Amino acid sequence: MATISAAMVKDLREKTGAGMMDCKVALGETNGDIEAAIDWLRKKGLSKAAKKSGRIAAEGLVAALVRDNAGVVVEVNSETDFVARNEEFQAIARTIAAVALEKGDTDVETLLKQHYPGGAATVADALSNAIATIGENMTLRRAASLTVADGVIGQYVHAPIADGLGKIAVIVALESKGDKSVLAPLARQLAMHVAAASPIALDGASIDPAVIAREKAVLADKNAGKPAHVLEKIVESGLKTYFKEVTLVDQVSIHADHGGKSVGQAVKELESKAGAPIVIKGFVRYGLGEGIEKPVDDFASEVAAAAKG
Repeated sequence: MATISAAMVKDLREKTGAGMMDCKVALGETNGDIEAAIDWLRKKGLSKAAKKSGRIAAEGLVAALVRDNAGVVVEVNSETDFVARNEEFQAIARTIAAVALEKGDTDVETLLKQHYPGGAATVADALSNAIATIGENMTLRRAASLTVADGVIGQYVHAPIADGLGKIAVIVALESKGDKSVLAPLARQLAMHVAAASPIALDGASIDPAVIAREKAVLADKNAGKPAHVLEKIVESGLKTYFKEVTLVDQVSIHADHGGKSVGQAVKELESKAGAPIVIKGFVRYGLGEGIEKPVDDFASEVAAAAKG
């Protein structure tokens, strides 16, 4: 039997919004497995925010850059938000994005070894030099790219701190031989939608089968005891609802001029205006520090521990 610590209970409560005692029971029932405990709470109807991701805690910048039929997004982390406003740090993030776009390779280890224009031998050297001059640790965390043979790449940076730099950056690829004067604003609208709605996949077929299996299991357990043919319809209906919540093409567009239609429907209706079929090839959304836990000092506990000593 795993030992259930207060920190584990606190973590589960933050992820689900469930009560502290419910979280403790869930962890006990699942031998301390956080993910299994989330599912346990969902099955019991006790989770208020099961889809909540890990806290965004790391600082720095995400950079988006689009040129012709290619686009990249990179994340460069620093220790404090103050550094994100440093022009040297901003130049590094922007230059790394340019290197990734030029080389067409977004593997982090490969990217760190690429030549850094303007003096430093490599991207890794440029980061090391900046650490020495600015005085904070910095890392290139991740990078991703999209390309299209015909079409456009849409770009959106939310609340930019400088051109192409901010805390949320999105690129969206539209494959089409249609009129680019129609495609370009549509691609930007979709990038804004992705920034706001944060879909986890393009469509249902793009979701990891393990995620779908897990969702089916939760739906089945929540409706246990119903006849098999009824349960099958409930699970099927539940999955459709789930896809509307988490997949780009099924989500209701955030833009008023799309008239409450799904993103997929809105794109389809613009094909006649564009003069050719339009396919959403993919998207990349980076939110600064997603999934990185930053230690939080508990000053009260430190004082209490010192008092006991």
